[in-house]
Amino acid sequence: MQLIEVNDKSTRKQFHTFPYSIYKNDKNWAAPLQGMVEAIFDPEKNKTFRNGKAIRWILQDDNNQTIGRIAAFINFNLAKTYNQPTGCCGFFECIDNQEAANTLFEAAVKWNKENGMEAMDGPMNFGENFVNHGLLVDGFMPQGYGMPYNPKYYEKLYRNFGFEVYFEQYCFHLDYTVPFPERFWKIAGWIAKKPQFKFKHFDFNETDKFVKDFCEVYDGAWSSHEHYKPLDPEDLLDFITESKAILDPEMIWFAYDNEKPIAMFVMLPDINQILRKLNGKLNFCGILKFLYYKKTKTMTRTRIILMGVDAKYQRSGIESGIFWHQNKLMQKKPQYTEVELSWAGDFNPKVIALYEATGAKKAKTHYTMRYMFDRTKKVTKAPIIGMD
Repeated sequence: MQLIEVNDKSTRKQFHTFPYSIYKNDKNWAAPLQGMVEAIFDPEKNKTFRNGKAIRWILQDDNNQTIGRIAAFINFNLAKTYNQPTGCCGFFECIDNQEAANTLFEAAVKWNKENGMEAMDGPMNFGENFVNHGLLVDGFMPQGYGMPYNPKYYEKLYRNFGFEVYFEQYCFHLDYTVPFPERFWKIAGWIAKKPQFKFKHFDFNETDKFVKDFCEVYDGAWSSHEHYKPLDPEDLLDFITESKAILDPEMIWFAYDNEKPIAMFVMLPDINQILRKLNGKLNFCGILKFLYYKKTKTMTRTRIILMGVDAKYQRSGIESGIFWHQNKLMQKKPQYTEVELSWAGDFNPKVIALYEATGAKKAKTHYTMRYMFDRTKKVTKAPIIGMD
């Protein structure tokens, strides 16, 4: 087997096309847009490179056929927040062959060691964690936008190499054709009508204001968490600009106590329902197809990618008030019948309880795995939020 660094047009093409051979008979898989994946490894487009670095490889057999791929990367800001400096690997795809998988994992470990790391997490994204993050181990169904998908045998490849579970990630599915539990809805209506609370959905004409409010809520919700890092408003602006074609302003909500932003809620239409028809390419014909399928209401599912509440308001029920307002708008969009609430870490029982209170059912489980370079050390599970 030959390990080849991805550093030219030919190897980049093989990095993107190899997964098609893994998933050729799997209807659940949606080919990601190649341009979006490539942008993750472009220092001019991915600002994680400001204090981070990344590398990619493909693996070929004796017949020069690609049989695997992997990326290794380090966000030095995040790496320093753990007990030991911790790098990452991701974008792993491989045939069902332990020797091939080990070759890929060993390359990522070696590179991370050379860059001062003592452990490696995977599968991860080089950037925000609401996309390309986690190993699917339960709930093999059509994947929502941004949610990773993989064959069942990948768990065996990770575990046999020596990875252990660092934390579990749960996705809940909510049937929007079924009414919310009565108790939840009573609380939601009561909160939504309190005069000091105001609820507004996003408006592109006020982007700068909402970006500022988003960052304020984010700080208030997560600044006390172990691996917190502040949001860069420029990064958020870039995300909004790049995602304008898929964002629905009426699916992004903010809650205010008088004028103070205290909570936010971000939901996206599941464009994977369209991407499955585009085969990972958004050329001219692909754009026309995307616009056609979007207009003809092909998307019937949405995904909540983020929900945050200022720590001072986390027991106020303000989240239910957002659902109450959101539901009024969703009644005008009857094509959407399912919501994926993702993801909730096993270290965050408050979010899990909130999702369950809506009547949503646990549908998928992903693992974030960790590999300790010192093989005498065991992985310590991620601590529960709110506990010492």
